[in-house]
Amino acid sequence: MSKQVIVITGASSGFGALTARALAKAGHTVYAGMRATKRRNAPAVADAAEFARENNVDLRSVELDVASDASVEAGVARIIADAGRLDVIVHNAGHMSFGPAEAFTPEQFAELFDINVLSTQRVNRAALPHLRKQGRGLVVWLSSSSSRGGTPPYLSPYFAAKAAMDSLAVSYAGELTRWGIETSIIVPGAFTKGTNHFAHSGSPADTARAAEYNEGPYKGVPEQALQGLAALEPADADAGAVAAAIVNVVGKPFGTRPFRVHIDPSEDGAEIVNGVADRVRAELFRRIGLEDLLKPAVGN
Repeated sequence: MSKQVIVITGASSGFGALTARALAKAGHTVYAGMRATKRRNAPAVADAAEFARENNVDLRSVELDVASDASVEAGVARIIADAGRLDVIVHNAGHMSFGPAEAFTPEQFAELFDINVLSTQRVNRAALPHLRKQGRGLVVWLSSSSSRGGTPPYLSPYFAAKAAMDSLAVSYAGELTRWGIETSIIVPGAFTKGTNHFAHSGSPADTARAAEYNEGPYKGVPEQALQGLAALEPADADAGAVAAAIVNVVGKPFGTRPFRVHIDPSEDGAEIVNGVADRVRAELFRRIGLEDLLKPAVGN
């Protein structure tokens, strides 16, 4: 396996931090992208540096606020200046909200879409020119089983954003293969332990409207939804399995990486639905004469 230069967004905690460490231990040069590296996330930067020292690995932090064009462009430029190249982009940054859909303002929906969807476009526009120039690369997207699996109530802003991000990933995939760039979409299920995803979720701004639901006919639904998700999750479910799956994908030879990988201990059905959708996509490409876009060009 060749050493790759990798950037991971949203790497201060959760899947991002786990993946950054796992990839570094696998021998890669990893840039853990996070915002506010000198303020709120200064402890996360210190933790990453300590991990690098203790394990003798190449894990570096980089200021990368995915909500800012300037920050993303500066962060990618720094990586190129430091390492001389960039081989792998891992789109991990994201945020969750929990509550009845009607109680979220349009501005809240827009903010969540900005973090979960538009952030990937900012990073791609800054980083893809370098990968295209090299004629080789990999883009990894952290999707969610919610984009096509079971979708319990009260998570609509997050589910809608993840579905949009997954759709964007699929569209990008076919537009990057002739540049020699592969795509792998990682699809985690609902891990209620091992990350702060649920603990740090946002809530509706319109609390009065939320109360109409929570104190009316939907009383008890939030608790039942969360408890039900937790009950579906096997006791041995490990969020680190998502990081391990990404390490495995990155380590595979060019041209053999899977288009989609599911890590869903609860088995909510997303793998079945995605399997059908991805076959339909491949068949359409064949029917319109663009079958070559399903696999990356070799030798660019």
